[in-house]
Amino acid sequence: MVKLIRVDPLSPRREDIEEAARIIRAGGLVAFPTETVYGLGADAFNEEASTRIFKVKGRPADNPLIVHVSSVDMALNIGELPDHVVDIAKRVWPGPITFVAKKKAELPRAVTAGLPTVALRCPAHPVALRLIEEAGTPIAAPSANKAGKPSPTEASHVLEDLGDSIDVLLDAGRTFFGVESTIVDVTKEPPVLLRPGPFTLEELRSLFGEVVVPSFAKGLGEADVALAPGMKYRHYAPEKPLVLVEFDLKLAVDIAHEKGLKVAVLCMHDKCVEGDVVLKVGADLYEIAKNLYDSLRKIDRTNADVAIAPTVPEQGIGLAIMNRLRKASGYRIARSAEDLRRLL
Repeated sequence: MVKLIRVDPLSPRREDIEEAARIIRAGGLVAFPTETVYGLGADAFNEEASTRIFKVKGRPADNPLIVHVSSVDMALNIGELPDHVVDIAKRVWPGPITFVAKKKAELPRAVTAGLPTVALRCPAHPVALRLIEEAGTPIAAPSANKAGKPSPTEASHVLEDLGDSIDVLLDAGRTFFGVESTIVDVTKEPPVLLRPGPFTLEELRSLFGEVVVPSFAKGLGEADVALAPGMKYRHYAPEKPLVLVEFDLKLAVDIAHEKGLKVAVLCMHDKCVEGDVVLKVGADLYEIAKNLYDSLRKIDRTNADVAIAPTVPEQGIGLAIMNRLRKASGYRIARSAEDLRRLL
């Protein structure tokens, strides 16, 4: 049975973190909060434990894990960061940004999916940092949910998906940002944005200058090879169908009703109309990001047959939101009434 330990997100008790750290060192799995989403962690150098993550999540073996570290020095023991990236890492870590670098240390094949690179991140959450420090080892951790489902932003989401298949759950309440970290491939010049997140493209360009943004980073299709999490496979999706709507929401609801369907409407910014169910996601982009996954999970608890959501501006964290929404919808995007009739 999973042991649930409630911890203060800013000042966790040492004995609680020590207990979870002992589980990590013993080869167990610990779900823990980061500033983005909850992660499912194991000792990054323990092959059996790392492999168990994939089994518990139902995660494809070619989808690499992010290795969480507590310092730049710990990261440099694992990966080869160019000097200018080391300087940047010292400025932005701890923070919601992951660097894909050439791997240095021998990690289990499961962690890197057999790739010559490793994804490195130093999370900006006191609980996560204390856990890594107390464990004395880097922690490999994807999001603590079943593969394909919306990522967990609170402990109840972890329990809903993984239940007793893990050993310890550190419950520190709702996470701060609500969407996963930004991932940048720094083995390329200029660097390539692999996954948008809370650390925005505008902020990246202020640090790196030019940054390449491939179409899959916008959620416009998927990459052929998963160089980092979130690039391939179905992600973030509710069980019920979700359609993104780029035209009048009221007309979209009417079209669904014409087809005899009950509709859940995800309200974002000032874009909201009455549906059979109304889920208010947020009034600004950061609030939308924080509540997005919880709202996607709520769709499946309603009596709606289909959910519709408007698009948001792709500036700042809006780029990450649209990346997640496109994937969550399975790329079902209605640009016109005719599109929606075809999709429904």
